Amino acid sequence: MAFSLNRMQLLGNIGKDPETRFTTSNVAVTSFSIATTNSYKDKSGQWQNDTTWHNIVCFSLSDYLKDNLKKGKKVYLEGRIQNRSYEDKEGVKKYITEVLADNTKIIPLDSDNSFTENQSVSDQMDGNQKDNNELPF
Repeated sequence: MAFSLNRMQLLGNIGKDPETRFTTSNVAVTSFSIATTNSYKDKSGQWQNDTTWHNIVCFSLSDYLKDNLKKGKKVYLEGRIQNRSYEDKEGVKKYITEVLADNTKIIPLDSDNSFTENQSVSDQMDGNQKDNNELPF
């Protein structure tokens, strides 16, 4: 039996405010983008930045996260990579790669709420979140 792992960790800045839509079965689907930047020295010794944009999708995002995920804020998240296709309005098949974020592993890093020494991230979140008493870094 072959084993595999599809897991992604991102630490970056939110590129646009999250947008929430609802499926036909009334499940909330929230999407936003995150920019991650890799810095390196080029052949001439000058620093260069290479920014990559990631499409993020979350299902049933908590009110706490909806309030704290805003454009420009730094966020850490974990999820899995998904490739899918769809047809646009003109009937042209389009392909997209996105990260399906694990709601229990989304941590706003510059939120307006400050944590006390004995307070975990999950204490700040509503009942839709599982207990998660340790930060992943």
